[in-house]
Order: sequence, then structure tokens, then C-alpha cells
Amino acid sequence: MEAYSDFATVYDTFMDETPYEVWGDYVAELIDEYGISRPYIESNAEAGTEAEADAEAIEDTEAALLQERNLVVELGCGTGSFTQIMKKKGYDIMGIDMSPEMLNIARNKASEAGLDIMYLEQDMRELDLYCTAGTIVSVCDSINYLLEDEDVIETFRLVNNFLYPGGIFIFDFNTLYKYRDVIGDATIAENREDCSFIWDNYYHEEEHINEYDLTIFVRTSGEEDVFRRFSETHYQRGYTVEDMKYYLKEAGLELVTIVDADTHKAPTAESQRIYIVAREKGKEKSK
Repeated sequence: MEAYSDFATVYDTFMDETPYEVWGDYVAELIDEYGISRPYIESNAEAGTEAEADAEAIEDTEAALLQERNLVVELGCGTGSFTQIMKKKGYDIMGIDMSPEMLNIARNKASEAGLDIMYLEQDMRELDLYCTAGTIVSVCDSINYLLEDEDVIETFRLVNNFLYPGGIFIFDFNTLYKYRDVIGDATIAENREDCSFIWDNYYHEEEHINEYDLTIFVRTSGEEDVFRRFSETHYQRGYTVEDMKYYLKEAGLELVTIVDADTHKAPTAESQRIYIVAREKGKEKSK
């Protein structure tokens, strides 16, 4: 599982057309429909109404449970664009990524935007939270960086362990069809004012692995015609819906729904990216 390093410095430049706002709107809809977390603005208002009705403040233990229930955690948060979208929607959200370079950018972006977001450097296969969370999310195909069955199952098992009773896990993944039939063995190149990249894809049929070799050119500060060149190689694995159903079952999670990420309808054989919502299973719900 690779961590972005040099590419982190230009990641946002080349991902500037990523529809984070659209993703945020849809994930918020999924949370509202299937989940237990609510934006803290709404939850605080509800808490105030209850307090007035009861003529007393909510006890510390109840307040702590409410905070855990409403906590949202993003796995593979990268430079924090999605966490910041969700924070602006009023969610109490935390971001987790294994790349220190990506997290440094995320923290700087949040600070500049005046957003109070905690970012933790962790490998999702070794997820270790200080409390449970009502919602755990993973978008932008972060799950595809898990290359072995055991890695996916262990990650899902840890998610189940750290979900609040009745909490949900929302994640997307790129399909086997996308890697094999759409982008496999293709070359993508983009040129911007201060940087450019060449992205070579190689699909390995037997392992269902997509290898992409990145070559990046970045203009050197203060040198108009001087560019620094660096390279990175990353690997992602294509998965099917049946694969994910198996992993969820092995990890103890309960499947809730599966939808095509583009149409928001039932996935087809040609779906390229899919959302899955799964529910925590095994804990007793707090009264």
C-alpha cells in the first residue's frame, strides 16, 4: 500500500475537477437516510430542546455518547478536501491518512479556511481511534489501495470495531471492469502552467492489479524555465460487488445498500465506481 509523497505537492492541482461537493451532498444524504450521525449544529439544537423540556442539562455521559454517535471519520482523507466539505456541512469530522505529506497539506488548508479538523497519520489496516464513531467513510477509491483479501477484511473488521452501535460505513471503490476495460494499459497526460504529469497505466490480469507510473514535472520556484522531475509508482486492485459482499461478511458488517456512484441506482456490469453502505453489527445499542 503506497503513500503519496512527492505527488502530494501537486495532488490538488491535478484533482481540481474532482466533484467533492457532489460527493459530499450524496454522502450526507446516505448518512441522513441510513445513519445515526447528524451535523453538530442540528444535534446541538436537538440537545437544547431536550434540556429545556427536561428542565436540566444533559449529563456528561449522555453528552459523550452523543458526541461519539455524531462523529464522522474519513479513511484515506488525502489533502483533506472531502473532510473540509463535510465540516462545512456541520459534521464533526476527523481525517485519517498514512501519508504525512498529504496530511501536512490537509492541516494547512483547514487552518487557512478556519476549520477545526483533527487529522491522524494512520494506516487504515491498523485503524486505532480514541472512541467509537457513528459514521466512517472512505471516498475517492482509497479502498482500492488495499491489494490483499486479508487487508480489506482486517480494515473492515477494525471499522466494525470502532463504529458506534448501529453506526454505518460508507465507502466507494473502483470496479474490476473500470481497471480492466476502461483505463487499463492507457496513458494519461496533463499540462498545467506550473506543472505537468504523465500517467502510464498497466493492468495485470491475473492479480487484478492496476499499476500506474507517474512522472511529474514541477516548475522550480524562482526559475521560470526550470522544472523538477520526479516519479512515483502506485498500485490499486479492482474489485467486484461479490468480492465486497464477502469481505463485509467476513468482517462482521451488515450490508445495507449498494449503488452506482454515478447514477445512484443499482450497479450494472459496466459500473465503474460503486458506493456501499454497511452497518455495524455485534454491539448492543445504548439506551
